[in-house]
Amino acid sequence: MAGNATDFDISFLRSRRTNKWHKFPDDVLPAWVADMDFGVAPSVSAALETLARNQEYGYAARDGVLAAAFTRRMKSRFGWQTDPANAVPVGDLVQASFSSVMAFSEPGDAVVLQLPSYPPFMAAINDTGRRLLANHMRDNGTRWVLHLESYDAAPDPRARVLIFCHPQNPTGRAYTRTELEQVAAFANRHDLIVVSDEIHADILYPGSTHIPLASLSPDMAARTITITSATKSFNIPALRCAVMYFGTSDLKQRFFKQIPARLLGSPGVTGVDATVAAWDDGQPWLEEIVAQLQANRDWLVRTLPTALPGVTLRLPEATYLAWLDCSALELGQPAGQFFLEKARVGLNFGETFGAKYADFARLNFATPAPILRQIVGRMAEAIRQR
Repeated sequence: MAGNATDFDISFLRSRRTNKWHKFPDDVLPAWVADMDFGVAPSVSAALETLARNQEYGYAARDGVLAAAFTRRMKSRFGWQTDPANAVPVGDLVQASFSSVMAFSEPGDAVVLQLPSYPPFMAAINDTGRRLLANHMRDNGTRWVLHLESYDAAPDPRARVLIFCHPQNPTGRAYTRTELEQVAAFANRHDLIVVSDEIHADILYPGSTHIPLASLSPDMAARTITITSATKSFNIPALRCAVMYFGTSDLKQRFFKQIPARLLGSPGVTGVDATVAAWDDGQPWLEEIVAQLQANRDWLVRTLPTALPGVTLRLPEATYLAWLDCSALELGQPAGQFFLEKARVGLNFGETFGAKYADFARLNFATPAPILRQIVGRMAEAIRQR
């Protein structure tokens, strides 16, 4: 049911016109952008086939459809009761993060962000004339953890927004309720609007759960914009469909006083129909995919200590992303550049997640197991030969 994902070979993947497989020269194995090398759920395929069969490409009559599907999904998956009237369809979560920063802060104001972080969040701050307040996470020897007290020691009076990635990209953390309650107290203490990116919420491994940040309390809901999509978990990023959920109608009204609705655009009919099909009927497929991802993750965690001595990986609790600490290798150049040049493996360069992370790289393990083994094998050989 999982689209014969394990049977996809490199030649087939290269035949796809995707950025993942065409950014680098053909002798490079890509393991960078958060895009899975698998198929899609049968329900998604059926929805798109129906559109094609009916040649249904006119102006779409889909008002309220995506918001209703979002509400059903949040209730069934996370036990979170949401109001579809506060769910706003958008085409892109990067657009949602930019517009949220612009709606709830002014140029010169500060935005708190945990680092390392998904690079577009830094762009949403810097490109709009806001100031980045870097709140660095810490490796406690077992996992990457928040360090909110470092900000508390010297708060910025012009801090207005917290961008919070949950589950966290690139570290793969799935935060506990206790940690989320600390984040809620932090946001309340400093009176911050929170943009909570929960796009990876469906990719969870045994022992981890996802608790929507806005579900913690009415106060937290009143200050939280949850942004999410089916694109990561159901492998449909090119269809450009997402949701901004405002915890209260007042928060939504405040947003639209600053941001004209037309600036947000809207998802196309393919994205809406595919997302509804994924959320309503794609869960069995997703469970098979997560099992494949878990097998890849577990193999990676077992293999790295001997195959890549000097590279540290904390067990990802969520996502299909591995945050590799290569600092012990003392490469003398950014880790991503080293593996690109010497191993012909394309990773995300660590410094794009924060300037101090050049000794790190992010590896996407959402690929057929034989390809993942080739990727690690090339990296291991590059380390041996240096």
